[in-house]
Amino acid sequence: MQLKDRVAIVTGAGGGLGRCYARLLAERGARVVVNDLGDAAELVAREIVDAGGQASAAICSVTDADAVERMVQQTLTEWGRVDILVNNAGLLRDKSFAKMTLDDFRLVVEVHLMGAVHCTKAVWEAMRGQKYGRIVMTTSSSGLYGSFGQSNYSAAKLALVGLMQTLALEGAKYGIHVNCIAPTAATQMTQGILPEEQLTRIRPEFVAPGLLALVSESAPTRTILCAGAGSFEVANITLTRGIHVAGDPPPAEELVARWGAVTDRSGEIVPGYGLVQSEIELKKAGSDSADAEGA
Repeated sequence: MQLKDRVAIVTGAGGGLGRCYARLLAERGARVVVNDLGDAAELVAREIVDAGGQASAAICSVTDADAVERMVQQTLTEWGRVDILVNNAGLLRDKSFAKMTLDDFRLVVEVHLMGAVHCTKAVWEAMRGQKYGRIVMTTSSSGLYGSFGQSNYSAAKLALVGLMQTLALEGAKYGIHVNCIAPTAATQMTQGILPEEQLTRIRPEFVAPGLLALVSESAPTRTILCAGAGSFEVANITLTRGIHVAGDPPPAEELVARWGAVTDRSGEIVPGYGLVQSEIELKKAGSDSADAEGA
């Protein structure tokens, strides 16, 4: 689990989870670019250097694609490569959908989703060229399962899962592993939501080992790792076996009548790629050429 000579960029690393990630990566030998706004990035970079590690600060917003590109180019100039990208930067603008403004919706999507896109795009060619990369997107149980008052946050966080799924496929032959982490952690974003006794049990330090597992040499790819309070789980997006309804077109009444069979989760699968759905459906419809995974 040592990361000697690896170069990591951690966004939103001026506090909370990002600070914890950056410090742990540095302790394991990585040279770390600490990204955040204001003086926070410089403070964390100084903490790492004072502890004997290597770090530099990059003060910019992940919503600024040009600034992100400059950050990555500076990293390549200074340290020659980028091995690890942790897309951690984020913010909240919680309100029920009825009361939420479109500006607040766009802002959260811009920071969480497009911020990760900007950073990933900026490192992608370097990782492809060196045939090695570890990228982590920060998703959330709010995106996976919903959370009242967080329609903007939930939409952005589930979008990151879709981004991870496709980039993991596209990066596979270049040694680029892409994963998601869904943390439960006491940060500025969770203050006031949970009682103090529970917050002490979900300190960021209890999530960070999960991050380390996702960026190590032996890291998996296309994994959604949930982590909090020292517990770790994996979430999957599954597909039920379902049914085939005959007819041209199939009658909706039969679909409704057999709804229990459609939702029956026995024998469900985790598709390896998006076309598995159509392959399964064509095979159930009698197509001889369909090659369905799990069908």
